[in-house]
Amino acid sequence: MSRIPIFEKKNVLITGGAGFIGSYLCEALLKEAKIICVDDLSGGRLQNIEHLLQHPDFEFIKHDISEPIQFDRLPELARFKIQFQGIQEIYHLACPTAPKEFEQSKIKILRTSAQGTLHMLDLATKWHAKVLLASSSVIYGPRIAGQQYVSEDHEGSFDHLSSRASYDEGKRFAETAVSTYRDVYGIEIRIGRIFRTYGPRVRLSIGEMIPDFIVSALEGKPLTIYGDENFLTSLCYVSDIVDGLQKLMHADRDPGPVNLGSDQEYDIDEVAGKIITLTNSKSKIVFEPPLLFMRPQPTPSISRARQELGWFPVMRLEDGLKKMMEYASAQTHRLG
Repeated sequence: MSRIPIFEKKNVLITGGAGFIGSYLCEALLKEAKIICVDDLSGGRLQNIEHLLQHPDFEFIKHDISEPIQFDRLPELARFKIQFQGIQEIYHLACPTAPKEFEQSKIKILRTSAQGTLHMLDLATKWHAKVLLASSSVIYGPRIAGQQYVSEDHEGSFDHLSSRASYDEGKRFAETAVSTYRDVYGIEIRIGRIFRTYGPRVRLSIGEMIPDFIVSALEGKPLTIYGDENFLTSLCYVSDIVDGLQKLMHADRDPGPVNLGSDQEYDIDEVAGKIITLTNSKSKIVFEPPLLFMRPQPTPSISRARQELGWFPVMRLEDGLKKMMEYASAQTHRLG
C-alpha cells in the first residue's frame, strides 16, 4: 500500500497523544492530517485534548498500546477509512515518565517500551507507515564529568540491571526495535532523542522540577532541588520540541537519531532563583536527595538537527517560564 493518502488527508496515529508533548503534536498536525490519538490516560489527561474532541478530523481512542488493537475494525474510526487508506504516519510517544511515580510504573514502562513498540511496528509494517520514535536523552547514560555536549554518535553507558533501567534500557530496546524493522521489513523510520522539556500541560507535582518550582513559588513554599547546587540541565520549550518532531518526520531522508533539546545549559538553582523573582515570591530554595528518575543529563549537541532539519529552539527561557506560570496559576486556581 502506498504511503500517499488516497483521500484528501493522510491518517496519522499518535500514541501518548493526550500527554504533555503528544497533545501539542495532535494540535499541530490537525492542520494537515486526520489524527488518531491513542492514550490510556495513565499519564495523559483528557483536559489536554478536550478542545480537539469535536474536531471532525480527530478521534481519541483510550487504549493501552501494550495490548494489541486493530484500528481498521473500530467503528469510531470508520470515517478514517483505514481499511482502504491505511495509516501513513505513526508518532510513537507513549511511555510513563513521572519521577515520583517511577517505582510504581516500572512494569508498565517495560511493557510500553517493548510490547507497545512492537505492536506499533507491526501496524507500520501492515500499512507501510512511516514511524517516528520519541526516544530520550537517557540513551546516553548519566552525565559524564568534564563532558558538556553529547552528539548522536556517542554510544552511552549505563547499568542495565540498575533500579532505573526499565526506562533507560526500554528506550534503548525501542531504538533497536525500530531499526530492526527498518532493516527486515523496509519501513521508514525516524528517531528523535528528546531532552528535558517544559511548558504548559506538563503534569504538576510529579517530581518534574521546573513545573514544581513554579507551583511552589506561587504558593510561597520552598522550591525543592533533588540534588545539589551543581545540578546542570538543558531546558527546551514544548513548542520547539513539537516543531522538531514534525521536521524530523517530514525530512526527505532518515538522518539517523537526532537530538532534540536546547544546547544551552543552566544551573538548576539559578533557574529556581529566576522563577522566584518572576513570581515575586518569598520562597526559599532547599535541597533534597536525588530521585531515582531525576538525574543530571548531558547537554545535547544539536548540530545534526541544525544541518539536516534546519531546526533549533527559538523560545527564550524567561518567556517560556512566564507561559508556564500562567498555566500553573490557572491550574492551581482550578483545583482550589
